[in-house]
Amino acid sequence: MSFPLLTATAAIPAVGAVATAAVPAARRAAAKWLALAFSLVTLGLAAAQLVRFDPGSGRAFQLTESHSWIADFGVRYDLGVDGIAVALIGLTTVLVPLVMLAGWHDADVLEGAEPNRHWRPTQGFFALILLVEAMVVIAFEATDVFLFYLFFEAMLIPMYFLIGGFGDRAGQETDAEAAAQRSRAAVKFLLYNLAGGLIMLAAVIGLYAVTAHQLGNGTFSLTEILQARAAGRLQLATTTERALFLGFFFAFAVKAPLWPLHTWLPGAMGESTAPVAVLITAVVDKVGTFAMLRFCLQLFPAASKWATPVIVVLSLVSILYGALLAVAQRDIKRLIAYASISHFGFIILGIFAMTTQGQGGATLYMVNHGISTAALMLIAGFLISRRGSRLIADYGGVQKVAPVLAGTFLVAGLATLSLPGLAPFVSEFLVLVGTFSRYPVAGGIATLGIVLAALYVLVLYQRTMTGPVKEPVRALPDLRARELAVVAPLIALLLFLGVYPKPLTRIVNPAVEHTMSQVRQTDPRPDVPLTDAEGAK
Repeated sequence: MSFPLLTATAAIPAVGAVATAAVPAARRAAAKWLALAFSLVTLGLAAAQLVRFDPGSGRAFQLTESHSWIADFGVRYDLGVDGIAVALIGLTTVLVPLVMLAGWHDADVLEGAEPNRHWRPTQGFFALILLVEAMVVIAFEATDVFLFYLFFEAMLIPMYFLIGGFGDRAGQETDAEAAAQRSRAAVKFLLYNLAGGLIMLAAVIGLYAVTAHQLGNGTFSLTEILQARAAGRLQLATTTERALFLGFFFAFAVKAPLWPLHTWLPGAMGESTAPVAVLITAVVDKVGTFAMLRFCLQLFPAASKWATPVIVVLSLVSILYGALLAVAQRDIKRLIAYASISHFGFIILGIFAMTTQGQGGATLYMVNHGISTAALMLIAGFLISRRGSRLIADYGGVQKVAPVLAGTFLVAGLATLSLPGLAPFVSEFLVLVGTFSRYPVAGGIATLGIVLAALYVLVLYQRTMTGPVKEPVRALPDLRARELAVVAPLIALLLFLGVYPKPLTRIVNPAVEHTMSQVRQTDPRPDVPLTDAEGAK
């Protein structure tokens, strides 16, 4: 039997989480290095997936693993990856070691806060990060709907403790006030996502009931359901398909997040440490948009097309609403959170534009947004930890005392506004072109998001980095070696993928074409008439 590469990629961080949590309380440094080692091994396994993956194979899923799990209920342990999953697993496994390095000392401030020798916040912090990584990876790999649902929900538990137990204390007057803010943000995050998950669970059960009725044996296997539908053995009534689609989509829209289901995100990111905020928006939230492509569009193609006009409108509202609120923010981290809401609007718009360019751009956007937001948030976190404040007004003239920090912050900010030559530009351009070819009015409205992005990023940079040096800023140190080790790979990826996105597009495009074929959509033909010479050809 071949090596179970997909299982290993998810199992290694889970094992690492247990091993890290078991490190004795006095061995904080050992726990950190052990967790980092496990995350690097996981990165190596993800690289092996990339090497073994063949974009030109023509198969929907590769590196597949299939085992019976709960046979009486048709639940299987089915794993497989397409180009979209490989790209997002790569993003996750690249970011997790960088998140660990960025948060190297974030839990140390809690050491000694409790006399109980069993309280080990450092071990807990790093173990929870590895646990999130394991659950996100297997969610990207799962091709059994129930298996996906299980980890889609389970990842909320470690994230809840990361937000509530290891939050940002900057700007809070007392530890009690900080704890209360963190608790509220963590509970809101959990309640919103649990509500979405419970609605999805009803849809998952409904899907099983339909397959049991029409196929004789109920199944959660995505592959079996798609094959049965292609063969005409599975027919969903219009009302049934739309109800099931809405159940799945609601959960994914909460996770993504899409307006008006977004309100948990600014609080969760604002009250988290910068590394945990990166996990939220660059890793966990991507599961929602990924699932729209894998499950909503492929399982319910007719309902997806039926709901597209409303989803396009909601995406446009997210783009403009998120950008406008980002412009109005006084808190650096909440500004980045609202900017992410705007960017997720672009991603969902590209998915439901139902064009190859739109969906390809949306997939690239998931990866590139993860890199650019991670860079911007982590650098902002380094800045906030130095000054002890999240308020934009408390900064000024940082580029004169910390030029490397200011320079990398500028590059990350320019990537966030999709400057040509940096990775997000390619994604945003494809999303807009793909949208405009089918929905020209929506494409035109979405371009306003670009203008607003330039406004909130450049104003943020101007107010924090330029102008006279404020007195509390004079003593700020520049980026240290560990922090440069975090930032440098992200800046390098933004530059490389900005000028040469082919390695990503080569992997992603076949999966996008497969999704388009499942939805039975083709790209719209241009309205420009052919000239006589072109017609003769």
